[in-house]
Amino acid sequence: MKMLEIAKVGKEDVVFDLGCGDGRIIISAVKNFGAKKAVGVDLSDERLKEAEQNAVQNGVRDKIELRKNNFLDEDVSEATVVTLFLLTNANELLKPKFEKELKPGTRVVSHEFEMKGWKPKEVIKVEDGNMHHLVYLYVIGEHQ
Repeated sequence: MKMLEIAKVGKEDVVFDLGCGDGRIIISAVKNFGAKKAVGVDLSDERLKEAEQNAVQNGVRDKIELRKNNFLDEDVSEATVVTLFLLTNANELLKPKFEKELKPGTRVVSHEFEMKGWKPKEVIKVEDGNMHHLVYLYVIGEHQ
């Protein structure tokens, strides 16, 4: 999970995944990186049910929260790391929310789509078979 690696997730982190899908990022955050808590936000009942089943199968259901919500309405102020795999226009909508709610030092990691106008702290290329992806790391307070 390059997104969690680039963010250097550790035992003091609270990871939010906006658009969590099947929960693989939040599960990995607590299981493989030792995050103290991970929160997955999605609008799809089907994806949330899948994420719950995956969390139970991985023995980490007690360390994650699943929330059915529009990510624009979700309070992310508790996060120390936020992961995203959203289109650029969704990232644009989130920027003012992040600047208002996230504390300085919070890491925002976007898979494939940048936060236009923000300066990434790091950009890495991830190879997945024949596919190449970019992962952007932004740090609140250092992103301007």
